[in-house]
Amino acid sequence: MRRVIGWIVKATLWFALISVLLVLLFRFVPPPITFTMIGDLIGGNGVTKEWKPLSEIDPNMPRAAIAGEDARFCLHHGFDFTAIASAAARNARGGRIRGGSTISQQTAKNVFLIQGGGYARKALEAYFTVLIETLWGKRRIMEVYLNVAETGIGTYGVEAGSIRYFGHGADRMSPSEAGRLAAILPLPKKRAAKAPRGFTRRHGNSITRRVGVVRNGGLDACLR
Repeated sequence: MRRVIGWIVKATLWFALISVLLVLLFRFVPPPITFTMIGDLIGGNGVTKEWKPLSEIDPNMPRAAIAGEDARFCLHHGFDFTAIASAAARNARGGRIRGGSTISQQTAKNVFLIQGGGYARKALEAYFTVLIETLWGKRRIMEVYLNVAETGIGTYGVEAGSIRYFGHGADRMSPSEAGRLAAILPLPKKRAAKAPRGFTRRHGNSITRRVGVVRNGGLDACLR
């Protein structure tokens, strides 16, 4: 039993050391590939992506991401417990299921973990969320998120997404384009930012209207 406990302790320490070093590396180096990208490669969809520094992404895009995904991004430390409680209450009433994950949590999941996995994956997601909040900071989290988030089948990052849907790079996105791209982030394989319809169109228009609110209300202050 002591030997088993010793192996568990050693494995835990090695995992902690390697994960911290990996997070530190990705603070300065773009993550080369994610498990979701590997899934697309295996499925024959290919992977289209192009890294774009946050300073070269139109400010409308991170503002749209905040408006659509995480209004308190600059205020919390990785977990928005108010949003989690609100989402749980809405889900209990039925209708469209909504989550309370922050951009930080989504970034941790996208970069380091698989999409499924249940409670075990959620526990690791929380662990990596704490690490990136501590070692990266908000600007780097947003930069990585906007570069690894899936924006279509086989398409990753807002640069590749903007070229795919609008025919130009992410350095000159209008509030409308940013809103439409942010609207597809939760379900990129089922939604399209070009000529959106139904809920995607309504949601994109709603995000577009809130882009100015994010700017004027200073909700993107941590990115400036």
